[in-house]
Amino acid sequence: MPGDWGHRLGPLNPLVEGLVFALVCFAACYVLMAKVLLPRIDAVLHDRDELLSPREGPWLPDGCEPGLPVRLLAEARHDAARTRQRAYEEGAAIIAAARARALEERTELLARGREQIASARAAAEAELRADVDALARELAARILGEPVGAASDQR
Repeated sequence: MPGDWGHRLGPLNPLVEGLVFALVCFAACYVLMAKVLLPRIDAVLHDRDELLSPREGPWLPDGCEPGLPVRLLAEARHDAARTRQRAYEEGAAIIAAARARALEERTELLARGREQIASARAAAEAELRADVDALARELAARILGEPVGAASDQR
């Protein structure tokens, strides 16, 4: 049936009118790209290459050899790499020294803390030893309900 287009649609059965329209659109885009945009892009890239070329360029003084900027750039990169390496090594040395100082301070703090704890423990022990007899009698008296020891002797 000529009027029934439903069974012919799909990617495997394209309409001839659609193919012609797509071909015309493709040709228009191709001509636009080939005749207008690509020459402009090529001109800009060519100008850029001329400006960046080490053999020619506005920054080269008269009588300067062509490869000089490239060598200068390479030397500058090597100097920068050496500077970065020195800075890294100096930083590592500073960090190592700071760690060593921190470990020494930690050791000193721990030693002082242990000494303070030992002296506080000795002071507390001496204080409690002096009062141990009185505290023991008072506790025994509470448990037994009557005075014990020196208090009972006084009676």
